[in-house]
Amino acid sequence: MDRNSLRERVEIELAAFLDRRLADLAAIDADLMPVGEAICDLVLQGGKRLRPAFTYWGWRGALDAVSYDGSPAQEAAAERDDDTVVRAAASLELVQAGALIHDDVMDRASTRRGQPALHVRFAELHAENRWAGTAAGFGQGVAIIAGDIALTWAQEMLRTAGLDQAALARVAPAYDAMRIEVMAGQYLDLRGQVDSRRPEEEALAAAWRTARYKAASYTVQRPLHIGALVGGPHAPDGPLLMTYTDYGFALGEAFQLRDDVLGVFGNPDQTGKPAGDDLREGKQTLLVILARRRASVNARDLFQRLIGRADLSGLDIDQLRMVIEGSGALAEVEGLIAKRVETALTALAQGPIGGEPREMLEQLANTLTARDR
Repeated sequence: MDRNSLRERVEIELAAFLDRRLADLAAIDADLMPVGEAICDLVLQGGKRLRPAFTYWGWRGALDAVSYDGSPAQEAAAERDDDTVVRAAASLELVQAGALIHDDVMDRASTRRGQPALHVRFAELHAENRWAGTAAGFGQGVAIIAGDIALTWAQEMLRTAGLDQAALARVAPAYDAMRIEVMAGQYLDLRGQVDSRRPEEEALAAAWRTARYKAASYTVQRPLHIGALVGGPHAPDGPLLMTYTDYGFALGEAFQLRDDVLGVFGNPDQTGKPAGDDLREGKQTLLVILARRRASVNARDLFQRLIGRADLSGLDIDQLRMVIEGSGALAEVEGLIAKRVETALTALAQGPIGGEPREMLEQLANTLTARDR
């Protein structure tokens, strides 16, 4: 099965699940419908579906690596389990939706995937109706609630996917760890934005930790583990999960580094976010820290004066981009991305995964890092 077919199946499962959940909200009060519809719009109108893909192929890799021999009985069992795994994998898109809704509030982002961010959407609704209080406060409050609903729905979708109790028990620790780690990574990201005075080496170490927990663990490693554990018990230090860990951390870090590059140099038409948003937010990414270290004294002064200002103009953004590129930081980060992809593919080649799962994981490595959004 190719990635596009899997994506379509994930979206069918999400649409069916969300349709039922919208009915639940309507039964409570019709006023909740705009909230549910906003969550559905975010989930169904875009997204790369990476986490479900890693979950599914993590399961397939485990199936092929451990005991799959292609016998008729195993073929029938795999086909029966396949739909259940796709439903379980799709639940990770709801975790992602909740994280994005909250992330946009924390980053004061105005758009997501080319559309108004959820908190902006409800601030506009407040203003249109001339309700009491502040539009911004209402929008942020609704976004907190909507993010919490999405996270709750994720747990429900996993629980009702059709996994047996033993599989749910195996998956639960990895699923819980994934959610805690992405929240930890988000806090580390926020912490970095408010303290640019850290010593350089400490700031670099913090940027790597943020990349590991905000992206590597959450996007690649944990979904792979979840997929493997759906299929059966695997020791954390066993060959399969260790391969997924080594591949997942290296590739996930490369994914975050690419995201950092796009946050500065990305085309808004492709990313769905304003140009240079990371610079306005003052994110202390590896790209930014390396640029500060490498820049000349005058360029560093300009950099420090501009970065983190919410009112940066297009000219300001261009100046900061010139400093970053001229310092050599962009080229260094591109080199780090390439090295981490190589590390991930080497780990995969040396592990017990073969056949189609290995081919798909190799393709996903390129998809994650050779992208423009």
